[in-house]
Amino acid sequence: MNRIEHKFKELKRGNKKAFIAFITAGYPDLSTTKKLIIKFAQAGVDIIELGVPFSDPLADGPVIQEASQEALKKNTHLAAIIKLVGRVRKSVSIPICLMTYYNPVFCFGKEKFIREALRNGVDGVIIPDLPPEEDVPFVKAAAKSGLDLICFLSPTSTVERMKFISKVSRGFIYYVSLTGVTGARKALSPDIKKNIRFIKKYTNKPVCVGFGVSTYAQVKEAGRVSDGVIVGSAIIKKIKDNLGKRDLIKKVASFVRGLTRV
Repeated sequence: MNRIEHKFKELKRGNKKAFIAFITAGYPDLSTTKKLIIKFAQAGVDIIELGVPFSDPLADGPVIQEASQEALKKNTHLAAIIKLVGRVRKSVSIPICLMTYYNPVFCFGKEKFIREALRNGVDGVIIPDLPPEEDVPFVKAAAKSGLDLICFLSPTSTVERMKFISKVSRGFIYYVSLTGVTGARKALSPDIKKNIRFIKKYTNKPVCVGFGVSTYAQVKEAGRVSDGVIVGSAIIKKIKDNLGKRDLIKKVASFVRGLTRV
C-alpha cells in the first residue's frame, strides 16, 4: 500500500474528503516550491499535485500556462523536480504526485522516470495527454513498480471508458468536471453530482474532482459527491498576486488553509 492508497483509507475512516493542491514546480522558483509544499502539508493539504512545466500544456488554462512559461524561463526541468521531491521528503509525509505531459517523460526515459520518481518519494503521476492504451508497457511498468498512474474521466466518457479507466487507474480517478481547460469558474457544472454517481456504479476507486474548482463553496460542493477535490489555478493566481512580497509563502498557505476544510 503506497501513500495515496493509505491516505484515502485514512480519510474514509474519518469520513473526510481529500483536498489536493496543485502548484507549478519552479514558479516562481524551486526554493519557493519546496517551502510551499511544506507549508501546504502543515495547512491540512492531503495530497500535493506538482506540475511539471511544459511548453505545450494542452489541458492547462492561461493561469497555469503562464506559470509554466515563467518556470521554463528559469530552466526548471523534470530531473530537478524529481530531486526536489527527494529533498522535501525529509519534511513531508503526505502523498506527492507529478502532473506532467508525456513528452518530458519520454525524453527523460520512461523506465528511468519510474525508477527515479520512486527513489525520490513520488507516489503517483498524472499525464493528461497519455491515453493509457497508447503506452501499455509504461502503464504496466508503473503498476508493477508501485508508481500510481492516475487516469481521467470526463463528462463525455462512455460506460465502456469508465470500466476501462477503473481497471487501469491507480491511486484515484481524476474526474474532469467540465469540457475545457483548467481555470477558475463562477460555478461548477450542475451535472457533477449525477455524473460522479454514475461513475461510482463502475468503480470502487476514489474519484476526485478537478478543473474549475476555485472557491471554498465550490470545494465543499464538489466534496459532497466525490472522494476528493483538486484546486490549481486559484492557488497559482494567489502566488502570482504575491510575487515579490516577503510574505508570499504565508499568504498562499493561508489561502490554501481556508480551502482545506472539506
